[in-house]
Amino acid sequence: MPGPGRNDPCPCGSGRKTKRCCGQQRGPSEDHLAHAHLAALAHDAAHDLVGLSEQALEILWEGLFDLPTVDLSLHVKLPELITPELQRLREAVAEDDPDRGWDELRAVTDQVDSPQQRARLADAILHLRAQHRLTRTQAAYAIYHLNTPSQHLLAASVTHTVAVAVGASPTPGGLRIAA
Repeated sequence: MPGPGRNDPCPCGSGRKTKRCCGQQRGPSEDHLAHAHLAALAHDAAHDLVGLSEQALEILWEGLFDLPTVDLSLHVKLPELITPELQRLREAVAEDDPDRGWDELRAVTDQVDSPQQRARLADAILHLRAQHRLTRTQAAYAIYHLNTPSQHLLAASVTHTVAVAVGASPTPGGLRIAA
């Protein structure tokens, strides 16, 4: 049996319509809030990138892959359920096989890519910049990049997260996790 309609009385007994009472989320969704937050951060970050040469931007682009090695806060939260793609990616990283795992990396990156994940990474980048562990331009470029459709930084984060999880790479603090 379907639940109450929008204009039916709320089942809680308040006498108000369901659309104005319990269980009705109002306002922007979590995705919209995270996207707006990231857009505002990227707008501010763009000012730090004005006037940089093509060569400087290329260096910043190349540095995105290693950014997650700075701190664990730049690692993504992997799905709790180990999907077949994640398992194959874990095996490819554990065996240090550069020819395997590309399709799996794309699939896992798609699974973890969300406005909340991008906003969380942007906040972590700002925190590391405040601690002087990232330069202002590194942070600005990374935040600006997170506000684009590109998944380069997210894929790097997935790669480093998996590498640490399977013991193929040490944590940013130098510890190696036993797989």
